[in-house]
Amino acid sequence: MFHAAVVTVSDRSFSGQRPDSAGPLVAELLQEAGYQVVKTAVVPDERPQIEQILREIADAGSVQLLLTTGGTGFAPRDVTPEATLSVCDRLTPGIPEAMRYASMAITPRAMLSRAQAGIRGGTLIVNLPGSPRAARENLEAVLPALAHGLEMLSGRPADCAAEFQAQP
Repeated sequence: MFHAAVVTVSDRSFSGQRPDSAGPLVAELLQEAGYQVVKTAVVPDERPQIEQILREIADAGSVQLLLTTGGTGFAPRDVTPEATLSVCDRLTPGIPEAMRYASMAITPRAMLSRAQAGIRGGTLIVNLPGSPRAARENLEAVLPALAHGLEMLSGRPADCAAEFQAQP
């Protein structure tokens, strides 16, 4: 079982103006997929604070998957992708590419996502949109493949040549 964390990036949720709905949904989807969500947090759209919590969670070594939700659009305060890129050691461009590809089948606005994904130490960090619906659609697009990536990242034996059987 892999351990996960979910960080919501939202000024309004951080200040209490709006309840966080995307973060709890993402945590629920992870739990349904067999992940143990060991940490959740809400931070404002402030790059230093986003970078700090990403570093703290990844560097603690207790989670293999860290998902963010929010801050991936074009608004001036949407800086989650930049914060993610600044803390990652290696990028994993196929993950956000797959999310955008899947979302394009639903809405052409998917091309406006600036989501990123990368690795810091032994933790995979993936940005999801802030909309609960979009967060669900994006996570569902990549979730079936993430466990294999996490197995490889952890050093566990992972047969990359094994045929992948997509879930219906």
